[in-house]
Amino acid sequence: MSTHYETLQQADTYREAFAVEPPAALGERHLWPRKPGFFIVHEATAAAMANPSAQPAQPSQPPQTPPAPQTDLPAPPADAGTEATSEAPARPAQQRVLVPAQWGLVPHWVKSASDAKLRAPKLVNAKSDTASTGTPFRDAWLNGQRCIVPMTAFYEDDLRSGKAVPTRVARVDGKPMGVAGLWARWQGADGEVIISYCLLTVNANNHALLHRYGQPGSEKSMPAILNEGAYDAWLTARPDKAKEFMRQYAAQWLLANPVEKKADKVPKGLLG
Repeated sequence: MSTHYETLQQADTYREAFAVEPPAALGERHLWPRKPGFFIVHEATAAAMANPSAQPAQPSQPPQTPPAPQTDLPAPPADAGTEATSEAPARPAQQRVLVPAQWGLVPHWVKSASDAKLRAPKLVNAKSDTASTGTPFRDAWLNGQRCIVPMTAFYEDDLRSGKAVPTRVARVDGKPMGVAGLWARWQGADGEVIISYCLLTVNANNHALLHRYGQPGSEKSMPAILNEGAYDAWLTARPDKAKEFMRQYAAQWLLANPVEKKADKVPKGLLG
């Protein structure tokens, strides 16, 4: 289960891959629990999040043709079989926006900021099969507080050699991934507000690639990577339909590479 991922480090990638304006500051490349990251929601959701006491905006009318459901295999690259074009990608019917937030969910019922700090590192991932019933994530799931977490790669430990070897997992084509997530808004008695999020994961015991990683004998999991064409459908789906998006991302579209630590490059005699 991943507790480390890479954020997008090129502003244009936010526009090209997710149709959102990039942040003023891109932030740290490597993200760990309780660090500030970003997630994507529709503009109306972000407005309600910033001012929950305001009258909620009326949802836009659904399109006449329903969006294509998430499929077992990811869609091929958008430019496959077509000539490159300089035109900007089409904007979604409902404008998407980027929200700065803490990675590590802080449920609304947490009593204090100190309690939030203790809980958040343990709530960076939510198993999709129990998200609707597990106490920390249930309200966010049932209230439709879904988001998309943009990333370029995530990391898993390969323990097959007996020691942990950090392994970087990314798309074969190098494009960023949009991972399904949940968000929450916590407000303390003193008015402090924490906007936070977690990644949703799916079982990977039978995944051709991701079954290799994690503790031997334990359940294997992987982030729930969404197909590009399913982004808006994921954000607007009813809670009873949301689990239809919780599927494995095909192994042939992912590439895993071990990461060489800096210490491995230093001659042993120089380590003391």
